[in-house]
Amino acid sequence: MPFKRPESVLVVIYTGHGEVLRLRRREPPDFWQSAERRDSAPGGSARGARETGLLADAGLADSGTVNRYPIHPAWRAKFAPEVKENTEYVFSLRLPAIDAVRINPDEHLEYRWLPRDEAAELAGSGTDRHAILKLVPEKS
Repeated sequence: MPFKRPESVLVVIYTGHGEVLRLRRREPPDFWQSAERRDSAPGGSARGARETGLLADAGLADSGTVNRYPIHPAWRAKFAPEVKENTEYVFSLRLPAIDAVRINPDEHLEYRWLPRDEAAELAGSGTDRHAILKLVPEKS
């Protein structure tokens, strides 16, 4: 099986009312994330959002943020031995309202729509937390 590319796309999906989509991964346990796709930008971003059953062609916005971070130990074996870091491209998708989400049961156990600050607090990674706080407006 080929090794994964050390590139991913993070898509923060949220509503105009400030609810943020959170996905709970199977592994590692209790790891919550935004929509994510291990692929290069920008095509990977639309696929990442489509994996949730949400149409992302309209309204997908490139935040201009690119993160580099060490690959989480839970996923190290999926990458070539010499690969130590991942490059992450950050996008956002604003929906008019909460929508039903389809999850891949091989990857995720559940999803939740949460207020911005709760979603950020639940984030399994610092880059995800930062993206939520930066891209989702505070409710006034």
